Amino acid sequence: MRTILILVLCLATVPALADKAADARHAEIERLLKALRAAPDEAASAMLEGRIRSLWTEEGSPAALLLLERGERNMHNEAADEAVQDFDAVLALDPDFAEGYNHRAAAKAAVGDYAGAVLDIEATLKRDPQHFSALEGLSHIAEQQGNWAGALAAWQKALDIDPLTPGGLDRLEKLQKKVEGEAT
Repeated sequence: MRTILILVLCLATVPALADKAADARHAEIERLLKALRAAPDEAASAMLEGRIRSLWTEEGSPAALLLLERGERNMHNEAADEAVQDFDAVLALDPDFAEGYNHRAAAKAAVGDYAGAVLDIEATLKRDPQHFSALEGLSHIAEQQGNWAGALAAWQKALDIDPLTPGGLDRLEKLQKKVEGEAT
């Protein structure tokens, strides 16, 4: 009986511990985003980006993370159709997982479903308005569609969050030239 009581008390604390971990993760992300805006160079920015992306991924449930990894492997192996299915399963398990939407957006873009990809990016940004990776993806999708003004606008929003993203200023200049070329 005592063992059952201890087990019940331990299980009762699991949600509270998970909430504390989520709160700590969100606080760290906010701290890192502030540091990202003040990064001294692209190398520091890249390091901060990596840690933020890692924390975004940690927001998923354990089962969702396994499926996310499988989807990433499928993307790496150029099996984007299968990756879309994996990311569908991720979101079925964890429908508030912003990074799940962001990953599915990339997979949908890879199979040419740009409308679906944009919807998933919107879902990502609804859950995390500072998701610079989703804004970068939106910029690339707009560029693939020849929407230079849209690509520039999304890229500028990404740079507002992550001003020294590696290669970011070069891309900004390229997009500005494309937009200016359209205007002439």
